[in-house]
Amino acid sequence: MEGAIRAGELQAGDRLPPQRQVAEALGVDITTVTRAYGEARTRGWIEGAVGRGTFVSPGALRDDAGLVDLSMNLPPPPAGVSLGALLRETTNTILQRSDPARLMAYHPGAGALGQQVAGASWLAPCLGEIPPARVLVTSGAQTVLAAILNTICSPGDRVVVEPLTYPGFKQIAARLGVTLTPCPVDDEGFLPEALDRVCREHRPKGIYLVPTMQNPTAATMSLSRRAEVARIARMADAWIIEDDPYSRLLAAPLPAVATFAPEKSFYVATLAKCLSPGLRVAYLVCPSSWTEELAETLRAIALMPPPMMAAIATSWIRDGGAETLLAAVRREACARRQVAREVLPQAHASADESIHIWLDLPGAWRGESLREAAQARGLSLVAAEAFATGPEHRNGVRISLGGPESREVLAAALRNIADLIGERPRGRRLVV
Repeated sequence: MEGAIRAGELQAGDRLPPQRQVAEALGVDITTVTRAYGEARTRGWIEGAVGRGTFVSPGALRDDAGLVDLSMNLPPPPAGVSLGALLRETTNTILQRSDPARLMAYHPGAGALGQQVAGASWLAPCLGEIPPARVLVTSGAQTVLAAILNTICSPGDRVVVEPLTYPGFKQIAARLGVTLTPCPVDDEGFLPEALDRVCREHRPKGIYLVPTMQNPTAATMSLSRRAEVARIARMADAWIIEDDPYSRLLAAPLPAVATFAPEKSFYVATLAKCLSPGLRVAYLVCPSSWTEELAETLRAIALMPPPMMAAIATSWIRDGGAETLLAAVRREACARRQVAREVLPQAHASADESIHIWLDLPGAWRGESLREAAQARGLSLVAAEAFATGPEHRNGVRISLGGPESREVLAAALRNIADLIGERPRGRRLVV
């Protein structure tokens, strides 16, 4: 099996024959084949799907090169569900019931009504019932964030952020000449009194936040804190830009900050972090008075969401495939969080379903020095410096749990990090 995968004879997503059939073909006992399949699954080469069979894992043998990716915040491989098989099945269904020429033609930039209805349904656990007309279907969260800043801000305007925030938002703001002003936080996020003070002093155009499993610290705002942030935003006449990629990973998500101030909120939710990063679909919910202008801005930036990806997302939401896949991702996320809890108990995450953890570093270690030391051992991390919006911030690294193809590879990588921080960093000596 290993040789066939390395040679390319078996490709990611290929279905393997039933174990009994293999045993008969090879003339061996079925328990031997069962043990082989089990070992291959442990090594991350194959994955099983109840009722569908066993398939070659999308990342089979990828980690054998010794490069374990703990830097990209990916949802983990869904436990017990073959993403490849699900994609093939859905794509075939879409092509059978649609005219491929029309499907792959230009489409309305904000999404068709059916796609908006599906988006409203997907977001209901976080936003409650919302009119589908307020839902804009887009080609990813990064596109949406660029469109929002482009629409509400002019060069020189300010947006309040946390001391450590999403690097993609930093890049967009820098391109548009928007100044990011950090606000002190605690374990939940913005300190209300500090946010009120910053808003009074700087009169920002917006407040950007990731209130659920914040990137990178994995902190989650309580319900009362969300209400308080919304109240302060209203008083300051500042727009709330709520980036919410992770809430649907939670079995019971909290109401979005946007529910407390819908008339002042731009709510962004991507499918990339809870289903698959290749599913380039995100939803934007904004005040009704802004939908037309945001739709025009999105059209100018990205024209439209990818038609096939939008069709797949809509089909999954309608037929329950999205919830099945989400539940499988959630199960694996919880299992990996437990692995991280056992190996690195000092790391932080506010929820069992979190796909990343935050590790505050002891004494002599700095985030960047640990990142370099880990890279030398074949591990990729992201240090605090990549997220920093000012000089005052926590010293640590974000560790993403979804990238490694198996829990065993993840556990080994985390043990490597635990060993590293137990050592003294190798740096320059200061002679005085």
